[in-house]
Amino acid sequence: MKGNDLISTLYEHGTLASLMAGNMDGTITVADLLKHGSTGIGTFNGLDGEVIILDGEVYQAVSDGHVNHMTDRQAKMPFASVHTPEDLEKIELSNVDFTALNGDFAEKHALKNIFAALRLKGNFNHVKVRIAPKQEKPYPSLLEVAKGQPTFTNDNVTGTIIGYYAPEIFGSVTAAGWHLHFISDDRQFAGHLLEFNADQLTGDLQIFDNLQQHMPINDQAFRQGEVDMGILRDSIAQSEGNND
Repeated sequence: MKGNDLISTLYEHGTLASLMAGNMDGTITVADLLKHGSTGIGTFNGLDGEVIILDGEVYQAVSDGHVNHMTDRQAKMPFASVHTPEDLEKIELSNVDFTALNGDFAEKHALKNIFAALRLKGNFNHVKVRIAPKQEKPYPSLLEVAKGQPTFTNDNVTGTIIGYYAPEIFGSVTAAGWHLHFISDDRQFAGHLLEFNADQLTGDLQIFDNLQQHMPINDQAFRQGEVDMGILRDSIAQSEGNND
């Protein structure tokens, strides 16, 4: 349970709605992002791959399937979420997949109206990820990009899931429900998680009191971007690819 005197914060830079609209220029450096947390997920300038941040180390899965250990702290990101792991609830899960996370797990931990971070480790029977390819200007919408994203699978792989749960009412700020990335222990396989199943996983859950939403106010494309709210929800669901 959370300590009464401890307030934890999920820090998010940019918005998913802006990314959906094609605002893909990086607006925060890795160095500045890491001031707000040591663990998280995101993407790089031009939607260049899927980012996994663990214990202050930054990894980038790129669209040919390779994983880079990113040491350039001046690299920029248009959208990212990070936190500092603290006051963690240890968890052990059996026969786990997205159906279990969306069902019994979310209900047991009363996640419907809160933000939470999840980290799960162990041996996975099957993992399927997708990786956003780097885009060039003029940027397309995220939905257009999602239609052509390469996917990769791996079986019997040890690794870590890291990501977040967000309430439905915040579904234009970030991805509603689960937004999870995966990285293998050997750091050779990673991406945005689409499917997985495992017999036994261990890890931790962190519940946040606060969402700190940071806007790139000096970026004119972000400030002037037009978002079609009428199709936004369905577009996000399609681009996330794990909304079952």
